Amino acid sequence: MECQLEINKAKCTCTYEPCERKGKCCDCLSYHWKYNQLPGCLFPPEIERTYDRSLKRFVEVYRKS
Repeated sequence: MECQLEINKAKCTCTYEPCERKGKCCDCLSYHWKYNQLPGCLFPPEIERTYDRSLKRFVEVYRKS
């Protein structure tokens, strides 16, 4: 599958601006997974802005749902 960089960038909710992986979802997922994290796009906006992308935080947020 070919990366749709411009479409991905338009939909990306990550607020970390100097990120070189913005729109490159495969690279982003690989990067965060290496640190036992998930990409910011998987979190609600108010949590994404805290930059706590940990698996623990993800479970805390969505366990309530």
